[in-house]
Amino acid sequence: MKAFVLAAGLGTRLGALTSKRPKALVELNGKPLLEHILVRLASFGFTDIVVNVHHYAEQIVSFINSHSFGASIKISDESDKLLDTGGAILKAKPFLKGNEPFLVHNVDIVSDIDLAQLMERHLRSNPLATLAVGDRYSSRKLLFDSSMNLWGWKNIVTGETKMPRKSDCELIEMAFSGIHVVSPSFYSKVMSSDAFPIISEYLELSKTEPIIGFNTSDNFIIDSGKIENLPMAEDFLKAYLE
Repeated sequence: MKAFVLAAGLGTRLGALTSKRPKALVELNGKPLLEHILVRLASFGFTDIVVNVHHYAEQIVSFINSHSFGASIKISDESDKLLDTGGAILKAKPFLKGNEPFLVHNVDIVSDIDLAQLMERHLRSNPLATLAVGDRYSSRKLLFDSSMNLWGWKNIVTGETKMPRKSDCELIEMAFSGIHVVSPSFYSKVMSSDAFPIISEYLELSKTEPIIGFNTSDNFIIDSGKIENLPMAEDFLKAYLE
């Protein structure tokens, strides 16, 4: 199975920890974030992996080349320009296109989500994309109907709402985890180009294409790209891996 690890971010929320290294190589319990993700992906059978790079790109490339993770790992080089998630997926098309869906995973997300179940859910329903979402705090929420079809987006702080199509049903607010499965048909449907956020594109595509949520409300998920979350992420990994 194929996976795409988003490791190109600047990591500004981690302050001095990323002044001389990329976010992907910030360590949790003595191992870089990227290592935790690659080992986990391989354990679920994702053995064809792409990693995008930008900030201190050469450090990530060197790290990957000096380790074996039980997977074939290719580099999507964004050294010239950071492309956001949507643009990154487009840039990596030569590696990800084909007949099978691929998993997209932010390098700073630590979780116990069953990635095999997520992929199985996608294959069973065959939507354009399946987003791992849950009932967790976030200032920005995605809006789904009772069948977990994507309808919109809401900023719960400002009240701003984006609804590409009108809904007469009650909608459920869910936080996006930064993990999703994308069908290869995405490349023939995408309307944006260059650098663009994937959620905005999903909202537009949801007018005509099925985009669904996979409920992970019972899972542990933490954004370790925030410096205040690092101790909790370390505690979880220590307990989870023992």
